[in-house]
Amino acid sequence: MGCAIDILKIVAIALISTFLALLLKEQKPNFAFLFIVFVGCMIFLFLVDEIYRIIRMIEKIAVNANVNLVYVETILKIIGIAYIAEFAAQISKDAGMGAIASKIELAGKVLILAMAVPILTVLIETIIGLIPA
Repeated sequence: MGCAIDILKIVAIALISTFLALLLKEQKPNFAFLFIVFVGCMIFLFLVDEIYRIIRMIEKIAVNANVNLVYVETILKIIGIAYIAEFAAQISKDAGMGAIASKIELAGKVLILAMAVPILTVLIETIIGLIPA
């Protein structure tokens, strides 16, 4: 039930903020953009505790399943990069900077690939080890 209430709070804040930003945009467009960024950051901060709980649950599951925590941490970092890149790209798009947004998305994808290579290497080595010679 807590998640349903949380999303209702987030949606309410977002809708009220959207309305206020539209009013503010007519008078002070620069302040409207800063307001939108501020609200986006506040929504993200609202979710930090939930993100922390999810990470702890995933780590607990990994420990119980005897999965190497290095792999779990790497996957969590990859997910973090994806979310942060998406958040920054959306802010850039909101500011009318689509070119910068696409570069942020590209950078996120390259960093994700760089972090995934060690996991892919271990996976390929494991598969090759299972194939009879």
